[in-house]
Amino acid sequence: MNIINQLAFLLLFQLQLGIEHALKFSHPSPIQDSQRTQKSDKPTGANIVFKSIDGGKTWQDIGKSLPKNIQGANDGIDSYVYKAEDCANSNGLFLRAGKSIFHHERNAATTFWKKEIFPNQMSNIATGKNGLIAYNYSGQIVQKTNESNVWLPVYTSFKGTIRTVFEAGQGSIFIGSENGLFKSANGGKTWKQVHIGGWVLKLVEQNGVLIATSQSGIIRSTDDGEHWTVVISEGGVGIDVAPIKGGFAAITYNTASETRRVRTSYDGGKTWQAIDAGLPPNPSISSIVQVGENLFCGHPDGIYKSTDKGKTWKRILCSMDGKVFNLSVSGNVLYAILKNGGC
Repeated sequence: MNIINQLAFLLLFQLQLGIEHALKFSHPSPIQDSQRTQKSDKPTGANIVFKSIDGGKTWQDIGKSLPKNIQGANDGIDSYVYKAEDCANSNGLFLRAGKSIFHHERNAATTFWKKEIFPNQMSNIATGKNGLIAYNYSGQIVQKTNESNVWLPVYTSFKGTIRTVFEAGQGSIFIGSENGLFKSANGGKTWKQVHIGGWVLKLVEQNGVLIATSQSGIIRSTDDGEHWTVVISEGGVGIDVAPIKGGFAAITYNTASETRRVRTSYDGGKTWQAIDAGLPPNPSISSIVQVGENLFCGHPDGIYKSTDKGKTWKRILCSMDGKVFNLSVSGNVLYAILKNGGC
């Protein structure tokens, strides 16, 4: 009888442990793991691209159908050319890796990506008014119009290195170069330099105001890019800029103190206020965007969210393997793309 009682006790104890174990891990994770619903018998690009449609409350891993080596593919030509780059517009997210572009539609309910061949020797992508733009540092630019699947050369009259390409609302075209910023007002037939002071990496526009990251800091123009003034310098360089409701957000890097600052402006970029007091200091803060009323910041510790215009921040997604999330927005959809490091 004692043996039977002991066996019964052990069975009850094991059953209790099993129930506790199940309860412990039954709470939903902020990341909805696509591996739970899809077969995983093939190499995948999981844990690279995440998507949130509820303001960062939950995240879906949408990279499972991407190539496993999408971040580090290299076929012996140039490792930089095969580093994953991304951009987003109203149609969703575009991810460039190797000789392919992968497109994830904003409203897609699955992890499906549309793949198309990427032009040879192109290293970057940008969204244009008439279609996707691809370019490389050496000065070559091609564009695939929205109505066509053919990449055609554009802006061939520009001679120089290329860091970024931007098509403004009034029709002007800007190319950020290693040597400054160039503008064309006639569809790329002729170009003139409108800013001198080192490289220019990114431009954004809102309500007739242009804001750009440059080697001298954050620069601003109110006359369609004819003249530019430095609005944030602080001995550093511009890392990222983004349009937000009623203004702009920017990240700068101070080369002397090796620190990055996050700021916002609500007067068209004239004055800027620091909003990073609640963020852990780090020299690799990479990006800032807005979805709805909330700000999101890509940080080496993970993704941080602010619901009060940057007064306070809360980490909503932890980092992975010490890498930084680059953030992109398409409508109310927030994308987080894992990078190998900061900007």
